[in-house]
Amino acid sequence: MASSPVSSGAAALDGIGSGNRGADQRWGAYAAAIARWEMLTRPAPPPTDAAGRLRADFVEWMQGLEPGWVTATPGLGRPAQLTALGNGVVPQQATRAVQLLAPPFPRCPRCATA
Repeated sequence: MASSPVSSGAAALDGIGSGNRGADQRWGAYAAAIARWEMLTRPAPPPTDAAGRLRADFVEWMQGLEPGWVTATPGLGRPAQLTALGNGVVPQQATRAVQLLAPPFPRCPRCATA
């Protein structure tokens, strides 16, 4: 995997908007968001391949999945990888949804008297 021109860590945020034109040209208006996500995860893989097509490992990175979670699945080509990622659930969003939607469990009346 090629590393991103936007470095990880606090230095990544320092360079955004202050002359770090390599990162600004690559990520444009998304440079700050990419740098923040890199600080929390790992360096961003290139978003597109040599033909200009979206790379599955970039989508995997955006969703916060471990490297190879989908892309290292044997026999799964790029179109199937992108389909699986597109139909998948972002773990952070699923966690928050369960937190918001799960009802609090009331205490068992029989257990409270014991």
